[in-house]
Amino acid sequence: MTEVIAFNWLELFSIAVIHFFAVASPGPDFAVVLKQSMQQGRAAAISTSIGIGSGILLHVTYSLIGIGLIIKTTPWLLNILLYLAAAYLAWIGISALKSQPHGQAKLSAVPVPQKSLIKSFMIGFITNGLNPKATLFFLSVFTVAISSETLLSHKIIYGLYMAVATAAWFVFLSVVITHRKVRAFYELNGYIFDRIMGVVLIIMALFLVVTS
Repeated sequence: MTEVIAFNWLELFSIAVIHFFAVASPGPDFAVVLKQSMQQGRAAAISTSIGIGSGILLHVTYSLIGIGLIIKTTPWLLNILLYLAAAYLAWIGISALKSQPHGQAKLSAVPVPQKSLIKSFMIGFITNGLNPKATLFFLSVFTVAISSETLLSHKIIYGLYMAVATAAWFVFLSVVITHRKVRAFYELNGYIFDRIMGVVLIIMALFLVVTS
């Protein structure tokens, strides 16, 4: 008779605690959600948050099928991922630096377009998918925190949990940040915030390159 292996709730709890501190710490995902919330509004920010959660599934997938080991043991692959992430963050940051005061924006003949929800989703997905911090986190979780005896089905459950929990966390932040009073403040000083976030994103990009 085949032995039934009980679900390891303690292991899931440990992973949940580790994941919470990882996702709550400031990083590219947080910076992008913050920027989307202020610049594009609640719907776009929520879509970006769901994209970030979906990006988690990418990390989970390559970790489960063994590609994570290849990345871990092949430095040049990890470097390519790192430089792509840095270039993407720098591009978003430079775009934010071009933000203009609302008074000047109204004088412009070309209105500032709002991103579609699909584009907002892809911003979140790409930001998380190219995030070296997320890559290293999942390599660590699936090689150290999770026992080698854990069933594949249980590992999939862990991965789905982390994807949903990540999306839920950033959706929560999106709702809080786009509160009416916060939005009212942004309407007056949004361009300053955009430029500050642009600088932060560019610094993050440079930090990725320098620390590589």
